Amino acid sequence: MDAEDEAERILGELRAQADPVRADSEKRYLKSELAHIGVPVPALRKIAVSAVRVRPARDELLGLVDALWTATDDGRPIHEARMSAVEVLAKRVELLVPGDLAVVERLIRDSAGWVMVDQLADRVAGRLIVRYPDLSAVLDAWVRDPDMWIRRTSLLALLPGVRAGTPDLDRLTRYGDILIGEKEFFIRKALGWVLRELSKKDPAWVTAWVEAHMADVSGVTFREAVRRLPPPDADRLLTTYKAR
Repeated sequence: MDAEDEAERILGELRAQADPVRADSEKRYLKSELAHIGVPVPALRKIAVSAVRVRPARDELLGLVDALWTATDDGRPIHEARMSAVEVLAKRVELLVPGDLAVVERLIRDSAGWVMVDQLADRVAGRLIVRYPDLSAVLDAWVRDPDMWIRRTSLLALLPGVRAGTPDLDRLTRYGDILIGEKEFFIRKALGWVLRELSKKDPAWVTAWVEAHMADVSGVTFREAVRRLPPPDADRLLTTYKAR
């Protein structure tokens, strides 16, 4: 694979489906500074992953990711090109090695927005950590990082383990204690999101966590955490929450 040529092919196919109205709407919704082409996610994903349908070498994958991530229109990075980079990385995450978590971190820091950060956190960083559990130690630094999106990632990277039935309850407990006082909506939402996913498999643990943090938990986190709990538990917690 020639990474530059493949990135150009992907961009050409994306541009062939350009929708200026969608591009303007999406740019406003995301409050984005990037250039937007206006391609629906299913179409974008199909175009992007076609590049790695045949298993590439690791250096080819990373080269393609870099070529897409750095592509510009009039000096501005292209939203759909960066989303394509995320898609090919997620599609072939099995090629990554522990040192590549630094690449993922760079992309997250460069994203500064939920639409790419969440995909990188869950589908790439989280899955890489499931394969290489020792990488979890990196999250211990991320949870205290000045960058809000890195702190959000420290939580969302726990999701693959939760879904696989191997939740890192020690880290979730510690990270919850560290982040429960956060004022940032995206951190509060992420904590609730992880608790909601865990409640599908271990509602008793989530119920106990919410009860123990009732005095401090934000409304955003609380609503997400109890959303999938058994109704008797959710109703009881809601009554207690309202009476605080």
